[in-house]
Amino acid sequence: MKNKVFQENERKFYLSEFSYYDGEYEITFNIVDVDFDRQSITVAITRAGKITQDTFPLLKDNSGNLYFEYGRFYENKIALDDFCEVD
Repeated sequence: MKNKVFQENERKFYLSEFSYYDGEYEITFNIVDVDFDRQSITVAITRAGKITQDTFPLLKDNSGNLYFEYGRFYENKIALDDFCEVD
């Protein structure tokens, strides 16, 4: 069973992932680090058999939920609440 892992107070993020289909490939994001002081998230990105690592600024929506933007034109909003613990 997958459990949500976004717990800012406990800072429990390791071994958590989020996957989505971009119309061509299944993309998997794994959280490497979340830095609340610098408001950034570092994720490992697996796409088409290649793994890269990137750091994105953390943003807040109107409800106060944290997310980062991904894509060629940063059109995809990926919320930290979407990440689940890997079994």
